[in-house]
Amino acid sequence: MITDRPIATDRLTVNHAEIEGRTGEPVVLVHGNVSSGVFWHPTMTGLPDRYRPLAPDLRGFGGTEPLPVDATRGLRDHSEDLLSYLQALGLGPVHLVGWSMGGGVALQLLRDHPELVRSLTLVNPVSPYGFGGTHGVDGRLNSPDGAGSGAGGAAPEFVRLLREGESGADSPFAPRSVLDSAYVSKPLAEPDRYVAAMLTTRTGDDHYPGDTRPSDTWPGSAPGARGVLNSMAPTHFRIDDLELVDPKPPILWIRGSADVIVSDTSLFDLAHLGALGAVPGWPGEATCPAQPMVSQTRAALAHYAAAGGRVREVVIEDAGHSVHLEQPKQFLAALLETLDGA
Repeated sequence: MITDRPIATDRLTVNHAEIEGRTGEPVVLVHGNVSSGVFWHPTMTGLPDRYRPLAPDLRGFGGTEPLPVDATRGLRDHSEDLLSYLQALGLGPVHLVGWSMGGGVALQLLRDHPELVRSLTLVNPVSPYGFGGTHGVDGRLNSPDGAGSGAGGAAPEFVRLLREGESGADSPFAPRSVLDSAYVSKPLAEPDRYVAAMLTTRTGDDHYPGDTRPSDTWPGSAPGARGVLNSMAPTHFRIDDLELVDPKPPILWIRGSADVIVSDTSLFDLAHLGALGAVPGWPGEATCPAQPMVSQTRAALAHYAAAGGRVREVVIEDAGHSVHLEQPKQFLAALLETLDGA
């Protein structure tokens, strides 16, 4: 049985899910943006008894203490929360699994504390160069102020409905609609618990999406200093030296082939939306190209492999952004191969 309980750390109180009585090698599962540890429950029950799955909620999500997010630190508020959580539980090196934004959190923990990571699994992860506002496989900024990334990219109607706790699907911007159309490639059979998890997201300048700054560069806004989306802006979050990690645990990169969120043609990237005509005023490919998110991750992991790290890329067909929910058998098979071989 999966149970939730609070864990007091030296930074904040973390709510986490675990399976009662389970021991074994710890596998720490880090969720993505606008979600919670609930998205990991099927993976937790699918792992064999020799592993101890743990799914903490990040700050501002689920039942964890909603401390403000200092976006100028990139994802380090979250990665250092995760570090304090591991220390509070007295865990040594762990198998770390990060989905979407959680992949960025896991990468940051790996970069800062590689000795704590037995293996790393990245599930449809955010690019090592953040989300939005860059071009090229080396993550060059489209604009020095990061225009096109950060909180300005959030749809105001989605934020409003999230804040109001809308659980229906009358609007295409409702969380349930976004779950069906973006988180997965096909609607889930039992989505209610995931919609409820999305609705635990704290909203506002300190949380989701964060604050914005005006910009003279299209689309007219640049990332602010607070909140979740700004913490993934390329002006704040960049891991461009992954090859320097020592020691180098094995990395599994697993993703769905139909992901529309983290993609080289992301429907959540303002530059790509501008090219499609969905956001007016786009200045063109020469000055504001779309972010090649998948290609950027592949290039960073190639540098890691060239420096002696083990990397495996697995692409799952008929799956989108939530491959662990959409194709759980294939996901678990790939994950277990990495865990068992670490």
